[in-house]
Amino acid sequence: MSSAPPTGHPCVTATQPIVVALGPRVSPAEVPLLCERVRAALEHSGADELICDAAAVSEPNLAAVDALARLRITTRTAGARMRVRDPSTRLCELLLLVGLVEVLGEVEHREPAVGVQEVGDLDDPSP
Repeated sequence: MSSAPPTGHPCVTATQPIVVALGPRVSPAEVPLLCERVRAALEHSGADELICDAAAVSEPNLAAVDALARLRITTRTAGARMRVRDPSTRLCELLLLVGLVEVLGEVEHREPAVGVQEVGDLDDPSP
């Protein structure tokens, strides 16, 4: 009995990155649990990248800074890398203020989907 050979490069395995979304206001109590969940997810999945979606962080605080710093450490300890997606200007400024802007590492800003038009001012009569 024979089967077709596998497609793709035999030594490369593709894994999807782990994506974690921070809420509008991060509390200090949730940081250790968040890091533990990320550690377990990285270990279980074999992923080599964490994407931390910070778009919803509307009230940047020191707990958010702590979460990002600890997630960076957790990710590095697991042998993976971390990217921060869509951090607000206020969050970036807070990280700069406390001397942890390097925590951001590679920053990812998502572009609007192709073919999707942004809503403008509804009072503007222009077409």
